[in-house]
Amino acid sequence: MTEEREQIAAELRQIREAVSASEPLARSSDDVLPPARSPRAPELARRDADPPLPPLDLQAPDAAALNAGWDVRGASPSGLVGRLVQRLLRPVLDAQTAFNSRQVQFDNRVVAWVEARLAHTHRHYDAVLGQHGRHLQDVDQRHLQLQEDLVAHVHDLVKRIDLALADGERGRLSLEVALRDLRARLRELEARLQSGAPRA
Repeated sequence: MTEEREQIAAELRQIREAVSASEPLARSSDDVLPPARSPRAPELARRDADPPLPPLDLQAPDAAALNAGWDVRGASPSGLVGRLVQRLLRPVLDAQTAFNSRQVQFDNRVVAWVEARLAHTHRHYDAVLGQHGRHLQDVDQRHLQLQEDLVAHVHDLVKRIDLALADGERGRLSLEVALRDLRARLRELEARLQSGAPRA
């Protein structure tokens, strides 16, 4: 009877070792999963060309008539009366001519200054808008790159979660099968021990 108990104990040890050996081994994700998808180089969306601007219908003021009419000394009538009027009004005409000359020069300088100032302002705005446009393109490029990296990361994460769930389910099922088999064999051994029947 003692020899039979030892045989049963040895058989139980063999069953326990077989169950331990049948447990699924921990697997590395690199052994199971394909390599992570490398992020693609994003492509910027095609940008349509800006529509042409309507023609600017502004012309610089023509100061030719003003420049030609600044000398009022020749406007006096001719003849004896004209010479008399010119002699009497010479100081006034000279003063008016000098003022008209300075006024025309000032007007020409103001027009030139306004044109130069507007040209400078347009160049400055063009530079600011160009820099802002380049900055926005860089931002769009970085957003697209982050989007591609996030998609690749989520795909890899989903595969890893699926692998972990599948391994857990597979391990649970294999342990349930091994446990059912172990229970059946234990029942058989208990029945044989209680009945005292010799082992087959």
